Amino acid sequence: MAWTDADYKFVYIDVGSYRTVSDSEIFKSSKMGKRLSENQLNVPYGRHLPNNDDGNVIPFSVVGDEAFGLGNCILRPYARRNLNYTKKIFNYRHTRARRMVECTFGILANKWRIFHRPIDVNIHFCVRIIKACCVLHNYVRIKDGIKFTDTLYSAPMNNLTLINENNRGRSNMDNVRQYMSSYFISPKGAISCQYDKV
Repeated sequence: MAWTDADYKFVYIDVGSYRTVSDSEIFKSSKMGKRLSENQLNVPYGRHLPNNDDGNVIPFSVVGDEAFGLGNCILRPYARRNLNYTKKIFNYRHTRARRMVECTFGILANKWRIFHRPIDVNIHFCVRIIKACCVLHNYVRIKDGIKFTDTLYSAPMNNLTLINENNRGRSNMDNVRQYMSSYFISPKGAISCQYDKV
């Protein structure tokens, strides 16, 4: 599990969980997930969306895929069934944000070719290899800067199975998601390419 920034650098990683555990469960049991749910990360209150100073203040949130429950500070896409046009636009824009993490992993794997095959070492050494590669990845990104060819990686964006959404912050984040859906189809928040993608 990882968080990345807009420059394809890792901000936070959690390494060592088993593949049979869902991303949502890994996130909940991670230090960051626990601190986020307990409001111990000093996350800023929120901001207005661009070109929308008179609108609602939107809280900062974690962007997750369909495997995550909609909860406190976690924003996920709408389920892919019975989507209206507005929800399809929201899901497209949500995917554009989530793509940063997927592309970062693609860049990492293409730079450090050890990830193109099974790593035949014990689990503790494997965790060290992954952490070292993430640190080296960030160092190279800072030293070399962003290369256009890195952005050409095509992230598969495969969604995982849905889980129950009964988290305590669900209704608040659902309101945020509805507000952002309306904003994304308004003249203030629309981007031209979104209409070609849904």
